[in-house]
Amino acid sequence: MSGPKKLDDQISEARRTISSDAYPMSIGELTNLYRDGELNVRPEFQRFFRWTELQKSRLIESLLLGIPIPSIFVAQTSEGIWEVVDGLQRISTILQLQGLLRDRDGDLIEPLVLRGTKYLPGLEGRQWEHTQKVKSLTNAQRLDIKRSKLDIKIIKRESSPEAKYDLFQRLNSYGMSFTPQEMRSALILSASADYFSWMERLASFPPFVETTLLSERLLTEKYDLELVLRWLVLFNRPPSKLTQQALRDFPSLLDDEAVAMAERYPGDTPEIAEVFEETFKVITSNGGEDVFRKWDTSRRAFRGSFLNTAFEVFATGVGYHVANGTPYRTDLLEVAREFWSTMPAGFATGRSTEARLAEFVPRGRELLAA
Repeated sequence: MSGPKKLDDQISEARRTISSDAYPMSIGELTNLYRDGELNVRPEFQRFFRWTELQKSRLIESLLLGIPIPSIFVAQTSEGIWEVVDGLQRISTILQLQGLLRDRDGDLIEPLVLRGTKYLPGLEGRQWEHTQKVKSLTNAQRLDIKRSKLDIKIIKRESSPEAKYDLFQRLNSYGMSFTPQEMRSALILSASADYFSWMERLASFPPFVETTLLSERLLTEKYDLELVLRWLVLFNRPPSKLTQQALRDFPSLLDDEAVAMAERYPGDTPEIAEVFEETFKVITSNGGEDVFRKWDTSRRAFRGSFLNTAFEVFATGVGYHVANGTPYRTDLLEVAREFWSTMPAGFATGRSTEARLAEFVPRGRELLAA
């Protein structure tokens, strides 16, 4: 009987970490909460707000036709304010329609101009308020929207922060609306918008941008922020935490470490920023983008695009020596040639991220030691 009893205890304990409530609320009431500063859609999250005009219009179509809308999840802060955890795009669309949505600087975003939809082609070109250029919804239609009810799930202030982050992850993983780093960015923002802004400043540091040279697609997916986060987690990590076991489930490790670092902000971020900037200045001055490309031994040239493996070896390796004040080699292209000349063909095929990191992060530190 010990097994079921133990599981029951685990269920009871886990339930206590999340205190929740639920009730329907009209769009008019939610709008008033936003106006009064009691509903926070986190303007920083709007960088992930990527619905097209047609998708937004379909939501308004659903409201007008009485089609049920999925639940909105909010987390209650210690001050009682509701922060949108899941439903950002729905709430933002409704607020933008009414001309009330503000950006991260507090400026009003252009009101939504609706598109015609499958069932309501007459929505084409309509706005909330009438202007000389566009037609508006009628007063009755506006009232129908205001009186529409949404199911609000409230994660109360008694819930643990970790439970709120986990809930956000799970809700968004079901819909797959975010890339892994976009979801991780939202977690960081939930913990500390200031820390997220600090990470963005690192990602926009010119030597970092110039040496990584990521594609537009990767930049859109916030992969530059993932590289910054990987560097932060790995550059000065103790050897005991660089084993495959310690790095197990690396994406989840990045999530946990990101939130933990955000909660400690500002902590030692000024010192870390100095190490980061010095690291990429050194790389820029001693090989630049070639440092993160593969050396083709047969053609005697660095070829191809940015490689994670090279970043893990050289960016974290240089960062380690800069942080610890130990002598290191600055002939980075020669070190890179040595590294790639010892790599067998297909060395990374079938290898897990954890296995690769456990081998190459320590190897980078060794290769670069003067």
